[in-house]
Amino acid sequence: MVRIFLAIAAILAGLAVAAGAFASHALRDKLSDRALEIFETASRYQMYHALALLLVAVLLTQVALPSTLLNTAGYAFLVGIMLFSGSLYALSLSGVKWLGAITPLGGVAFLIGWGCVAAAAWSFKF
Repeated sequence: MVRIFLAIAAILAGLAVAAGAFASHALRDKLSDRALEIFETASRYQMYHALALLLVAVLLTQVALPSTLLNTAGYAFLVGIMLFSGSLYALSLSGVKWLGAITPLGGVAFLIGWGCVAAAAWSFKF
C-alpha cells in the first residue's frame, strides 16, 4: 500500500496545484466570485489531504506489521477527496446546487481518516 498511497498522493497534490492554477488563470473571468471561491476551497482541501495521504504512506513504512488503521485512513482520505473536493469542483463549474449535499460526506471521510491516524498513533513505538 505504501507505493500506491505515495503515487496517488503525488498525483493528487500535482492535480491540486493544476486546479489552483486553472482557477486563477482560466476560470477567473468565467465563474462568479462565489463559484471561484468554492473551486479554490476544493483545490485547497485536495492538497491538504493529498499531503495527509503522503503522511499515511510514510507512517506505514514505520510500522512493523500492516496497520489496518493507517490503511483505513488512507482510503478515507481518498474517498474524502473524491466526495468533498469532487463535489465542490462539480458544483462550482455546473452551478447544480444539490451537489453541495455530497460535500459533507467527504468531510466525514476526512474526519474518519484523521481519527484513524490518531488511533494508530497510540500503537507507535518510538
